[in-house]
Amino acid sequence: MKIKNIIFSSLLTVVLFQQGYSQKSQIAAADKKYEKSYYVDAIATYERIAEKGYKNENMFLKLGNANYFNAELQKAEKWYTELYKMNKEQEPEFFYRYSQSLKSVGNYAKANEMMELFNKKSGNERRAQLYVDNKNYLETIKANSGRYTVEDAGVNSANSDFGSALLGNKLVFASARPVAGSSKVFNQTKESFTNLFESEIGTDGKLSEPKQFGGKEINSAFHESSPVFTKDGKTVYFTRNNYNDGKKGKIVKNVMVLKLYKATLENGSWGNVTELSINSNQYNVANPALSLDNKTLYFASDMPGTLGQSDLFKANIKADGSLDTPVNLGRGINTEGRESFPFVSFDNKLYFATDGRPGLGGLDIYVSKIENEGFKGVENVGAPINSPQDDFALSIQNNGKGFVTSNRTGGKGGDDIYKVAEIECNQKVEGLITDSETNQVLANVKVSLFNEKFELLKESKSDDKGQYSFDAECGKKYYVRAELDKYLTKETPVITGTSNGTTNVPITIEKAGCTLVVGSDLAKCFGIKYTYFDLNKTAITNEAAFELEKILDVMKQNTKIKIEVRSHTDSRNSDKYNQALSDNRAKATINWLVKNGVDASRLTGKGYGESQLLNKCADGVECTEEEHQANRRSEFIVVAF
Repeated sequence: MKIKNIIFSSLLTVVLFQQGYSQKSQIAAADKKYEKSYYVDAIATYERIAEKGYKNENMFLKLGNANYFNAELQKAEKWYTELYKMNKEQEPEFFYRYSQSLKSVGNYAKANEMMELFNKKSGNERRAQLYVDNKNYLETIKANSGRYTVEDAGVNSANSDFGSALLGNKLVFASARPVAGSSKVFNQTKESFTNLFESEIGTDGKLSEPKQFGGKEINSAFHESSPVFTKDGKTVYFTRNNYNDGKKGKIVKNVMVLKLYKATLENGSWGNVTELSINSNQYNVANPALSLDNKTLYFASDMPGTLGQSDLFKANIKADGSLDTPVNLGRGINTEGRESFPFVSFDNKLYFATDGRPGLGGLDIYVSKIENEGFKGVENVGAPINSPQDDFALSIQNNGKGFVTSNRTGGKGGDDIYKVAEIECNQKVEGLITDSETNQVLANVKVSLFNEKFELLKESKSDDKGQYSFDAECGKKYYVRAELDKYLTKETPVITGTSNGTTNVPITIEKAGCTLVVGSDLAKCFGIKYTYFDLNKTAITNEAAFELEKILDVMKQNTKIKIEVRSHTDSRNSDKYNQALSDNRAKATINWLVKNGVDASRLTGKGYGESQLLNKCADGVECTEEEHQANRRSEFIVVAF
């Protein structure tokens, strides 16, 4: 079992029906080990019984769970599969764990089937909703992949090595490798208790033979792990069992919780180890990280208010070094799963590990931009940093180099530390713009580059040979828009390559075949998509704003046009509700245009509810979501010109 899982494993209580006195006594002994989280011993006994042909649902469940909690997902898959063959009716959490385990052996199709069942059985569970909202997660991960190289760091042992941090030219990390003079063994892993070690990084990038970090002041008789250092290198925050000054702290239910401590460097030695005020004997606090200004401490905990097995929290560090009350980072980051090992990068991004989001399997590493009001977006960093196994404790420096921990196949111990290095990758998006009818090259065409959220990045114009070009990032989705007077505006989606090179995006545009008259629809006239709305919503989406900008451009170029915004709904809900909804959609559209520079006197609006459907999808008619969406639209009718 890996220490990263020790504090955040939730156990399922099961009752085992035994057959035969010998089996009964063996299983009872294994059950006791299981309940104490001594999974290595419990697994050995259960497997001996299973190998003799004994089949029992509850034993297979415990075998699967014990391997799952022990981060042996491939072995967990074997026993979960045996259980599923015997009985497909299981508790919701089984389907989530089975899905994760199936990913570890590359069976993503069946893993997705299990997530569909988990979604049906778990209600409004956030992990299920994240899957429903991101069913193309493998494509997204693929697009984010290939940006780093990963190789063995050169400090790994046959035991678990994990959770590294930089201190100048030294790598400081946790390891369960044996220490001279200590024979203590952690029963849950059958390895030594973890200590902090350090290794110097040479000018060639190679790491020296590790030695213990901080001496006995830092390393105790129990676990130490996951250090983080302040900018000046004079203070270290780290994780330790409830043990200080040679004494165990208060033990609750025979469990030594994990706590956060800090130590300071004085006269070249680490000392003054103090426990942080956010700790408790009732719950675990672990995995510290610091904000760029060193004024905020991030950490993982299962304290009250946690959404899942462990959440990420933050606490302000006061001028005197004490901490404010912890604040949960919220549902934008946390799930019902495990969130752990936060890290704040040089460009103010929060990296963290979680098994609560659609990923490659086990713990995957995700990143979110830290902003004043919270966090913006959460993205899987992709392979090869992430794998079908557990990947966590990523740290990245401003030179694009860093370290990550993983128990992926091919390692030396339970967990291993790997070097990561960003691959320099540059792409150009370029192409030729031509007339769709004559194939004539078109010069002086306004060309705009948008990101996948329809945010404008760059603008340019085609040259006298009809060519345009933009510098872009590798493996990213963009939209290229071409605009020219008397031609229809056209957007083309593009995903850039994942290696150095050019992504060619030729664009053909056609002449506008519409003369503006009273009664014409600007959207139809200029080939602009209808402004679609989400179900029961009035907010202008990013996609809708992208299209409204074209209406905005037409109205700015034709300052005498006055239009009526006509908004519509689909047939679902009552006539009264839909009428009010469409009125609000018309107002929202008008407000957006006014906010962006159109005089309010040129705009009127009206909602038509479900009275003017474009297709068969009336009340009681079964239709697809796409068919219903076609009716949720706004039109832009010229009323004066």
